[in-house]
Amino acid sequence: MDSNLLALMAVFGAALLAALALVPLAGALGRRAGFVDRPRRGEVQNFILPRSGGYGIVAAFAVGVGASLVLVPRYADEFPRLWGLLLGAAVLLPLALLDDWKRLSPPPQLLWQIAAAGVPIAFGVVFDSLAGPFGGILPLPGLFVLPLTLVWIVGMVNTVNLTDTMDGLAGGVAAIAALVLAGVSLQNGQQSIAALALALCGATVGFLCYNFHPSRIIMGSSGSLFLGYALGVLAIIGGAKIAAAMMVLGLPILDVAYVILSRLSRGRSPLRGGDAAHLPHRLLALGLSQRQVALVLYALCLLFGVLALLLTRVEKLYGFFLLGVVALALIGFAARAQERAQVPHGGAPGKEGG
Repeated sequence: MDSNLLALMAVFGAALLAALALVPLAGALGRRAGFVDRPRRGEVQNFILPRSGGYGIVAAFAVGVGASLVLVPRYADEFPRLWGLLLGAAVLLPLALLDDWKRLSPPPQLLWQIAAAGVPIAFGVVFDSLAGPFGGILPLPGLFVLPLTLVWIVGMVNTVNLTDTMDGLAGGVAAIAALVLAGVSLQNGQQSIAALALALCGATVGFLCYNFHPSRIIMGSSGSLFLGYALGVLAIIGGAKIAAAMMVLGLPILDVAYVILSRLSRGRSPLRGGDAAHLPHRLLALGLSQRQVALVLYALCLLFGVLALLLTRVEKLYGFFLLGVVALALIGFAARAQERAQVPHGGAPGKEGG
């Protein structure tokens, strides 16, 4: 077997094994510190669970990154961007800690997320070009580089955060996205970048062993904020992989956009839950189990992730069109079916309830 492939497998394995060991430890410490999620009326969650699994994910990712530094060759000019990724995550973790301990309102969360996103930008992780559909690289005007990068990273943070509404959902989707980003990096000959994505994938898969329904631990803000941040930054490092990230996460992104617009149209805060407006909750209300809902969304994200790997640049335009049709049709069908069934709206678990 190729030594490079063995090194990448070792990075994935190191992060996976670390997560298997560290996530239960994070859960035990979370219970002792009072970082627990208590079921509330109308929520999907039925048991008191520690909401500290994300700290195990972060620690396992750090183990995977350490393994990659030993096993995978890395160009000297990559280290500033790697430091930007890691230091930005360090800035984000106190926000997660505060939110896990005492739920924060959306405004301070958003400001803190922008500050954390600014760290990798300061280290040169910027969204400054697009791959042209017919070949070549299209540079973005300098005026738009900073705001577009901030919007992308903060948008990814909140997409994963708002997707974390039931067992296994956000973790599974994030693991698939990380695997696809690793595949795109390998297609581009970026083994060291692929190693970072595989470290993230391994850490998340290890967490899922405890979080797939019925879960024994949930990731909390530390997990959802970190996973969204890491995916957003990894999609930029080593050349923009925005199109691949948007395809694999297209369904969650469109679902979050739909929920935000729906809440704004009713005069509600877009980040305040309690209305079962997300697609997973609509599918659950129609009779699917939590496992079935997670597996359906996994399958769709994996399908479009594979398309992102296989399609040419021109063909990706058709892929995005197909993604939009499938996503909007599924969201619309679930919403209409739920209304016809007159299913009472329940609250969304986790962070959205505040």
